Amino acid sequence: MHFSKNNYSKFTNIIAFADMDKKKEHTGALHKVDGIKPAKSTSETSIQKIKLNKGKLPSTKLFVKKILEGNISYLSRAITLVESTNPKHGDKASKILQACLPFASNAIRIGITGVPGVGKSTFIEAFGLYLIKKSKKVAVLAIDPSSSINKGSILGDKTRMEQLVKAPNAYIRPSSAGDSLGGVARKTREAITLCEAAGFDTIIIETVGVGQSETAVHSMVDFFLLLKLSGAGDELQGIKRGVIEMADAIVINKADGDNLKKAKLAEAEFKRALHLYPLKKNNWQPKVTTCSAIDNIGIENVYAIIKAYLKLTKDNDYFNEKRNEQNKFWVFETINEQLKQDFYANKEVNKILQKVLEQVQQHQITPFNAAKKVLDSYKNKGHKL
Repeated sequence: MHFSKNNYSKFTNIIAFADMDKKKEHTGALHKVDGIKPAKSTSETSIQKIKLNKGKLPSTKLFVKKILEGNISYLSRAITLVESTNPKHGDKASKILQACLPFASNAIRIGITGVPGVGKSTFIEAFGLYLIKKSKKVAVLAIDPSSSINKGSILGDKTRMEQLVKAPNAYIRPSSAGDSLGGVARKTREAITLCEAAGFDTIIIETVGVGQSETAVHSMVDFFLLLKLSGAGDELQGIKRGVIEMADAIVINKADGDNLKKAKLAEAEFKRALHLYPLKKNNWQPKVTTCSAIDNIGIENVYAIIKAYLKLTKDNDYFNEKRNEQNKFWVFETINEQLKQDFYANKEVNKILQKVLEQVQQHQITPFNAAKKVLDSYKNKGHKL
């Protein structure tokens, strides 16, 4: 066959690309092809990192050593193990937590809640930077709402807290809320332990501000702060919701510009409302104040309220009493969560569950009787102690 110079060039190019495709089939997408400069994401350094990450996990001893030294990389990896659903990761995380436990519990835990749009991220950034100026080490555990449709989360808190994320004594960890008790159950509590062991003396937990998240956060913090907006028509709604009963302080955010007068009126309304509630067991009268997180006004007042609360509760020993009650609460919550996981992981249970679901859809059995059948199966057949 006769090839012209141009045809021969095309032919050799086809052969070269065919060879490259064969190499890709055998070596994978990260193979470095001769003559082609790899993109940064597939450079030798990146490939080496991927190999390391896929390799054997560091020992528990090394994990604990690095966490106690304040190594953020190992802290983040440990929290990832805590959040993982892989049983092997769970075992590893449990050992790390147990070893870190004696070095935890020395931090102040602050829960911050409020409806979406109230300015939680802006407030936390301003408050965190204020604390860092006072030589504090601040860890923020931000709970991002999960979509009920595709189960995904944006995890954008690091993007919103641009200045705080750059601060050397700050650590921000966004996590997906999932579908467990407002998304802050056992995993967030264990992340608190790891952050405290890493030397953070102030742990801030940001809730999604919906559902039962407030209750969950209240059960794991020392001080519970409720952010509100003025003129949003939720003054009475907030009282009815019952969240105010849990709040140790109410902060009217965005008290600036034309909104300042409305914020002052809202402050007066909430102060009057709080007097309708009986004094708390700790003898603390919840406080109300205003602030503008975006203008960095009133942040020092919030900190003064928290310090006053901590002094009172430590002096009357309520601080330790509350933490002991919280520990008991999370024992039962962990048992409930584990029972739930074991229940749905049981093969016999799943078989009968599918049958009764079909019966329910065909109106052959009530949902309550269907549930009873499944539970009876779990107790009598499927559940092996």
